[in-house]
Amino acid sequence: MRPYLSSLAFGLALGLMPAQADEKAETAWRLFVADRHQPVVHVLDAAEGKIIESFPLESQGRLYATESGKTVFAVQADAGIAAAFATGIGMDDHGDHADLQVTEPKALGVEIAGKKPVHFVPHDGEIAIFYDGEGVVRLVREKDVLDGKPDIRSIATPAPHHGVAIPLGGHLVLSVPNKEDPSELPVGVRVVDASGAQVGEVAECPGLHGESASGHLVAIACETGLLIVKEEGGKPEIAHLAYGSGLPEDAKVSTLLGGKGLQYFLGNFGQKAIVLIDPEDENAFRLIELPFRRVHFAVDPVRPKFAYVFTEDGRLHQINVLSGRIVKSVGVTEPYSMDGHWNDPRPRIAVAGEEIMITDPLRGLIHALDAETLEKKRELITGGTPYEMVAIGGSGAVHD
Repeated sequence: MRPYLSSLAFGLALGLMPAQADEKAETAWRLFVADRHQPVVHVLDAAEGKIIESFPLESQGRLYATESGKTVFAVQADAGIAAAFATGIGMDDHGDHADLQVTEPKALGVEIAGKKPVHFVPHDGEIAIFYDGEGVVRLVREKDVLDGKPDIRSIATPAPHHGVAIPLGGHLVLSVPNKEDPSELPVGVRVVDASGAQVGEVAECPGLHGESASGHLVAIACETGLLIVKEEGGKPEIAHLAYGSGLPEDAKVSTLLGGKGLQYFLGNFGQKAIVLIDPEDENAFRLIELPFRRVHFAVDPVRPKFAYVFTEDGRLHQINVLSGRIVKSVGVTEPYSMDGHWNDPRPRIAVAGEEIMITDPLRGLIHALDAETLEKKRELITGGTPYEMVAIGGSGAVHD
């Protein structure tokens, strides 16, 4: 795995220290938490453990943070809206240090409407939201969203389908629907330029579902392996990476996360395993078996060598991505069975600086664990049924 410098706001957490005597270092983290049963997103000050703002939604929202950490979107598939919120946390890069800027979170008044928005992909300062019910991707620059003046561009695919689009430089990697039955998963991707014209041939990717970025690579999950995308000569180049022969033949990756600080990918692989993927290693896939079925997993943007998996027995497992092993496990909640509907409320993980946050929907709270020891430190009460969650924040200089 190759180290790289993340461009995320989470880079704030890398310990950018003040450079002058009149400066001091401060840390700020906020949690955006969507309720499973009520159309609302709460914003919590992580240090105080209290709700500082609540925003109404039109329907259940899935939450996504942008790369800068300045914006969170609530994608509401049932209502046909993707609504934008300013996190109120940002960084002003001064080269040798960065200034931490904290303001109130607010609704930006930007709602990008369309039929059944699902996949949300931020990349290179651009945001792509795919509307499955139309087979259309809508693109917008984050800066324009923050200014409250979004210039929305739309690109249509041949049919409504469960698709995805990935901005990459001046190009867009766009899913190709199944021609015989668009209700099935996509069968490949194509690259289009700024005018919407296709560049090169379609890359086959049967059963496409799941994508993520890490370092200079983008990975897209298929039934047969991964498509690895990188920019070469000013345009995306796509290569197929087949699953290793040692992996179970009855499973595939359908959810991908990209490592921060280290270039790697972490994917699901069957109900009781995850797979570490280093596309530039001779042995690209390493399977990690779990003691129980997986509920949720997350990478650590602050401590790059760690990732976390929550299993249905109520335990959190710390994964060392270098060794490919579970190094710590602790009990956090009562069991949450994976039987039942896929959208039943179950715990979600987010990393907020020195703490691992885990929602406990049935108890209406969030558990905060020490990121190093995994010892439980406190509980943050939200009430209701806290479900989807993202953490935004970091450390930087503050001038007196």
